[in-house]
Amino acid sequence: MAAKPKSMADLGERQRASSFQIPSDAPDGGLSTESWPLLLKNYDRLNVRTTHYTPIPEAGCSPLKRPISEYIRSGVINLDKPANPSSHEVVAWIKRILRVDKTGHSGTLDPQVTGCLIVCIERATRLVKSQQSAGKEYVAVLRLHGMRPDLDESTVRRAIETLTGPLYQRPPLISAVKRQLRIRTIYEAKLLEFDPKRKLVLFWVSCEAGTYIRTLCNHLGLLLGVGGHMQELRRVRSGVQSERDGMVTMHDVLDAQWLYDHAKDESYLRRIIKPLESLLVNHKRLVIKDSSVNAVCYGAKLMLPGLLRYENGIECGDEVVIMTTERRSSSPGHCPDEHFRDSQL
Repeated sequence: MAAKPKSMADLGERQRASSFQIPSDAPDGGLSTESWPLLLKNYDRLNVRTTHYTPIPEAGCSPLKRPISEYIRSGVINLDKPANPSSHEVVAWIKRILRVDKTGHSGTLDPQVTGCLIVCIERATRLVKSQQSAGKEYVAVLRLHGMRPDLDESTVRRAIETLTGPLYQRPPLISAVKRQLRIRTIYEAKLLEFDPKRKLVLFWVSCEAGTYIRTLCNHLGLLLGVGGHMQELRRVRSGVQSERDGMVTMHDVLDAQWLYDHAKDESYLRRIIKPLESLLVNHKRLVIKDSSVNAVCYGAKLMLPGLLRYENGIECGDEVVIMTTERRSSSPGHCPDEHFRDSQL
């Protein structure tokens, strides 16, 4: 009889000490949440609505642990596009190398332009439209048609900084779109280098999708009073992916597929291909229960009982990403007014 109160006391202590939360399968090892991958980053900073839910083992797995065939079909490649082939040709080569049914890209680059081209594979192609409308960053080389005695580095810098904000642009004579006058926004531009002897200007620009840097170079030459044209261009960022975020070449893709075919080594493929969730890391996040996934995917409204965690600052009309307890993306979408009324966010 004496043992029973002792065991009850031990049980009470355990109940008081426990939080009764479902253990997370997120990466551990002493890393702070700032170092967690993909949509898990700063996961502990999300607002908690409830911690009570029943996980469904068959609901899926973490994006980094997908089987290699599914990993490829749900992946994206941050490709360093070479000069001369068109974007369409490059994407077609990737499709043939990886032997997949469908590929897409984040925005057309002219044949002579190099740099960041996001290639989406099969299931990830549904994100192509959002990536094509994302902001871009470029580094361009402008060749001036002449020189003036008063044309120095400070004058060129002021001219480049002047060409910011909303600008009227008409696409060049050789372009893939109809030559209609339109407005495109230059968010920021700065001079990197000026060589007056060779009449070359190297500058960086962050701009809205659909901006023609060739047209911007022509305007800059006119503003300097000597004329000019774009000699070289490289895209250094497309959306959330930049040339510093694991950019790979066509040779990397070919070698990785060869290594998998002949040595059954999938590690190289997993290095060059990223999960589609890597394109959604800048979106506001909503975490829903596994039992709510099917309803949301089939078009049902997200109701408050199905919500586990949410991020601050979500406004009406914002594009958000809905993620499951497996830390994988269920679907990106918008937040219309009625969703906020029903969910009471």
